[in-house]
Amino acid sequence: MLRNINLAGFGVGTLAVLVLVGCNDRSSNGPPSAQTSAARSGPVEPGTGEEHAHKPGAHGGNLVSIGQDNYHAEAIFEKGGIVRLYILGRDEAKIQEVEKQTLTAYASALGEKDATALAFKPEPQAGDAAEKTSQFVSRLPGDLLGKSVSITATISIAGDRFRFNFENAASGGHEESDMPSGVAAEEERRLYLEPGGKYTAADIDANGRMTASEKFKGLRSSHGAHPRSGDRICPISETKANPKFTWVIGGKTYEFCCPPCVDEFLKTAKEHPENIKEPAEYVRH
Repeated sequence: MLRNINLAGFGVGTLAVLVLVGCNDRSSNGPPSAQTSAARSGPVEPGTGEEHAHKPGAHGGNLVSIGQDNYHAEAIFEKGGIVRLYILGRDEAKIQEVEKQTLTAYASALGEKDATALAFKPEPQAGDAAEKTSQFVSRLPGDLLGKSVSITATISIAGDRFRFNFENAASGGHEESDMPSGVAAEEERRLYLEPGGKYTAADIDANGRMTASEKFKGLRSSHGAHPRSGDRICPISETKANPKFTWVIGGKTYEFCCPPCVDEFLKTAKEHPENIKEPAEYVRH
């Protein structure tokens, strides 16, 4: 529960990107917790149950929804593999300054499971306040140049953490997609095979002494962006949980939408166990 067109021939132009419907929707029923990874706060307008189209951004890119349109990012793919993210508010015309930070992201070629870690560095624009930024920049590795790419990134805004997805190819919408990888292999083994916080040795045994990538190998994630009342929801994305993706934490079974969300939730369970709710509380009301 706590989740990729072609870059060749760009010339000097930039390429707009479209959002993947994935781990970026917020619940319309208030925050599930104040945890570092799954935190959500502030009033949220009830969802309409339908996606709405975003007009092109000011820099020529299409807009990516963050937290069910509470914030937005304009994602730009430039020649040479440079990727820029301009952070915007609920009003897509409003620049949104956020705390200076390095965004952790994972990029993979569409249809492939192996992901490469990226770091989006803050590059403040003119007018950004001290220690704030409204722009982040990264660069795709050489093996992803010329390919259709999907990127999953995490950002902290006003104390809340949000995961959002975007790609440099038009998305088919709500179709199933191969799961992106979440954390690097060594880090993943430490995360899943070492107890800590709410995560016990008994939990490790109950999960088969495996990592999420091992347990869910070959499975594909499908994100239900609009869960109905009574549906179990992922505590990270707040999209509909998938019973294929479960993990035992604190002796209790939690459901998620995709393996990267298991990563996020488990990190919180180990580092901030006080922020973990009971499984029954992660339900759309």
